[in-house]
Amino acid sequence: MSKKRVAVVMGGYSDEYVVSLKSGQLIYDSLDRNLYDVYKVVILKNEWYFLGENDRKYEINRGDFSVTLDNNEPLKFDVCFNIIHGTPGENGILQAYWDAIGQKYTGCDFYQSALTFNKKDTLAVLSKYGIPSAKSIYLRKGEDINTDEIVESLGLPVFVKPNQSGSSLGISKVKEKSELMAATEIAFKEDDEILIESFLDGMEVSVGVIDFKGETIVLGITEIVPTNEFFDYEAKYEGASEEITPARIDDATRIRVEEISKRAYNSLGMSGFSRSEFILMDGIPYMLEMNTNPGFSPASILPQQATHYGISITDLCGNEVEKALNK
Repeated sequence: MSKKRVAVVMGGYSDEYVVSLKSGQLIYDSLDRNLYDVYKVVILKNEWYFLGENDRKYEINRGDFSVTLDNNEPLKFDVCFNIIHGTPGENGILQAYWDAIGQKYTGCDFYQSALTFNKKDTLAVLSKYGIPSAKSIYLRKGEDINTDEIVESLGLPVFVKPNQSGSSLGISKVKEKSELMAATEIAFKEDDEILIESFLDGMEVSVGVIDFKGETIVLGITEIVPTNEFFDYEAKYEGASEEITPARIDDATRIRVEEISKRAYNSLGMSGFSRSEFILMDGIPYMLEMNTNPGFSPASILPQQATHYGISITDLCGNEVEKALNK
């Protein structure tokens, strides 16, 4: 039986593309070559290309996501392993395009991607399933910002964050009312919509949830101990945090976190990798967001959790490919 052709699709249009290239490399290295022929595809704002031998670039035909090689033979992929963080691979744009041309791909569908990339809408949907979150105020660019009303409603400190952005880009922790306007300007650089959230004083945990061999499983609960004020970009990707797996929580809290994480995953009709962020306060997990294409570089949390759980990266990635092929 001929081997299936898998394109590991990485890059993206946001500042997260650097992390995506590292994630893509790990998946490219990890997929079983006895089962698959594995290829690299990079999608950037100004070019989509297949990376051939000696890093030679071949343009992707956007009509059917194929590549024409030197022998004029078209190369079509049986499945695309989507590991783009941010737009267009984590917000549904790429998935909708692949659906339109009949290309199979890993991870969740375009609707789940678009929904979960929007923090406000995700939390609103999950509140109907009894999953709590911080009190927040939603603002669009150009709207009047009344700092007195915000502080009166949410107190201080608050977190100001883009509504649709990843890797903690554009997030500020605001302790004084005088800092609020500057923080909104930083967030608006990343997105035209922002959230201002009340501060939850508790332990931050990151929870990996996947569907593996037909079952929704919690890969692990990782305690985040940032050396910075919070789990920002530097803490995530430049080592300015301590990540402890499993988190130092009692069994009752662990079971509650696992149950809520699975409920969130299943309630949203998720598939593929996910990593949800919670603040634990008085034993209650308050959801911050869900990432449907979380970082997968060697330093990232999800691969660490898989290793701790006892699933190899090869099996984890192979499971995703097989699910996509059998959709």
